[in-house]
Amino acid sequence: MPNTRTSLFATAAGMSVANVYYAQPLLDAVARDFAIPEAAIGGIVTATQLGCALALLFVVPLGDLLERRRLMLAQALLLAAILAAVGMVQSAPLLLAAMLVTGLLGTAMTQGLIAYAASSAGEHERGRVVGATQGGVFVGLLLARVVAGGIGDVAGWRGVYLCSAGAMLLLAALLWRRLPTLERGLTNLSYPALIASMLDLLRRHRVLQVRGVLALLMFAAFNVFWSALVLPLSAAPYNFSHTAIGAFGLVGAAGALAATHAGRLADRGLERQVTLGALLLLLLAWLPLALMPVSLWALVIGIVLLDLGGQAIHVTNQGMIFRNGSAAHSRLVGAYMLFYAVGSGLGAIASTQAYAYAGWSGVCLLGSAISLTALLFWTATRKLSD
Repeated sequence: MPNTRTSLFATAAGMSVANVYYAQPLLDAVARDFAIPEAAIGGIVTATQLGCALALLFVVPLGDLLERRRLMLAQALLLAAILAAVGMVQSAPLLLAAMLVTGLLGTAMTQGLIAYAASSAGEHERGRVVGATQGGVFVGLLLARVVAGGIGDVAGWRGVYLCSAGAMLLLAALLWRRLPTLERGLTNLSYPALIASMLDLLRRHRVLQVRGVLALLMFAAFNVFWSALVLPLSAAPYNFSHTAIGAFGLVGAAGALAATHAGRLADRGLERQVTLGALLLLLLAWLPLALMPVSLWALVIGIVLLDLGGQAIHVTNQGMIFRNGSAAHSRLVGAYMLFYAVGSGLGAIASTQAYAYAGWSGVCLLGSAISLTALLFWTATRKLSD
C-alpha cells in the first residue's frame, strides 16, 4: 500500500473520531445557548456516546456485508449533513438527537476505516497499516478538543460543527477517488445473524467480559474528568478561553504515547503486572487532579498519569482479547468498544451532576471511586481472564 493511501486512512479515521469529541470543551457555551443547567449538560456527551454504542452494535458489522468504499462514502455524506444540522439546530431535544446521530456515524466511520485499512493491506504490511490508522484515531482524539476550542473562540460552538461538515464533504470526495474497491462482503452471514453472533461473543467470551468491564470503568473515569474540566476552567478565577481549555488535551499525549510500551510488556506475558500498575496510576492520578484549584501544574501531572494508566489498560485489553487470532476480530472490537461507549456516556452525565452539587472536589471523588472500583473488580476477577 502506498504511503499516501495509508496516510489517507489515518487522516480520515482521525477526522471521523474527532466529531465525537468536539462537544467536550464547548459544553459551557452550549449550556448558555440552550439554557441547560450545569447538572444536565453532560447529557450532550451521553447522547453522543449512546450513538457510539448503537454504531458498534448495529452499523459497524455492515462492513462485513457491504462494499466498504461505497459504505464509507455514504457514511461521510450523512455525517456531513448531520454536522450541519447540529450547527443550525434551535432546540435542546433536537440537539440531543443530532448529537446521538453524530456519535453513531462518527464511530461507524472510524471503526469501519480501521477494518477497511486492514482488508486493503497485504498480509506482510497489515500491522503497519492498521497501526498507522489507529495512530490517526489517537491524534484525532487529542486534537479534537484543541480544534473545537480554537474555532469555538473565533466562530462560536456552532461554527465548529459547520466547519467540520465542510471538511467531511471534502473527505468524502477524497475517499471516493483514492480508496480501492474491495469485494463485497467478507461473510455469508445474514445481517440478523451477524448481529446475533456479536451478542453470542459477549455471552461466551470470558476475557471479553472481564476486560470489557475494566474498559467501561476506565472510560467512565476518563469522561468524569474531561466532561467536567471545562466548567471550572471557564469560570473565575481562570476564565480560560476554549482554545486554552482544549490545549489541555495535548498534555495527555506524553502519558498516552508512553502507554504504547504496555503492548510490548503484555507480549512478554506481563499482562497482570501491567494491568495492576495501570490501575494504580489511574487511581493515583486523582490526587494531583484534586489539587487543580491551587496548582495548574498539579493538573498537568494528573492528566499525564490519567492518560498513561488509562491507555495502558486499553492497549493490554485489546491485546488479550485478540490473542486467539479469531476470525471474528471486527465483531470483537465492536463488542469491546461497546463497553467503552457505555462507560463514556455514564461518566459524562455523572460528572456534570457531581460538579453541580459538589464542585471540583465532588468530580475528583467520583473519579477516584470509579478508579478504585476498577482496581477491586480486577483483583476479584483476574484469575478468570489472565
